[in-house]
Amino acid sequence: MTRTESSTSIRVWDRFVRLFHWSLVLCVITNYFVIDDGEFLHQWIGYLASALVFARIVWGFIGTRYARFSDFFPTPARLRQHVRHVISGEPDPHPGHNPMGALMMLTLIALVLALGVSGFMQTLDAFWGEEWLQELHEAFASMLIGLAVLHAAAAIIMSRIDGTNLIGAMISGIKTRSGKAVRS
Repeated sequence: MTRTESSTSIRVWDRFVRLFHWSLVLCVITNYFVIDDGEFLHQWIGYLASALVFARIVWGFIGTRYARFSDFFPTPARLRQHVRHVISGEPDPHPGHNPMGALMMLTLIALVLALGVSGFMQTLDAFWGEEWLQELHEAFASMLIGLAVLHAAAAIIMSRIDGTNLIGAMISGIKTRSGKAVRS
């Protein structure tokens, strides 16, 4: 018997999902690392990020198959099964998000919305200059950056484990999974 490399490819991420992802990455990086004064540009980039998330939520219900929440929503049963596969070293291929990736994605978009709301609240007379709100906004931003770094690291690690270039898939929209085919 000889082992030969084989691969399978599937179109997973549509243009909207890819545009959303990289636009949100750009918004987050710009607002966290480039613009730190909380003024006009920072606010409008924050509003853009929130609008992107709202559009993604809508797309999660009406979009293409792998963009829909119903395709990848991380139920407790899906999460347990996925974690068991990862711990045991067994393959657990998912065309779209795996359950842990889905949980991370939903957490990240929730944090972007929390940043949008807390940032907007700071512009209201009722909360103008409130230190607790500014600290909360900064804490959300730090959590977002920390989880985004973890998300990127997990994408690299899971690419190695599953034999799938996840970052390439988020650029091209096509997930290619290499695997071992046994031939006699």
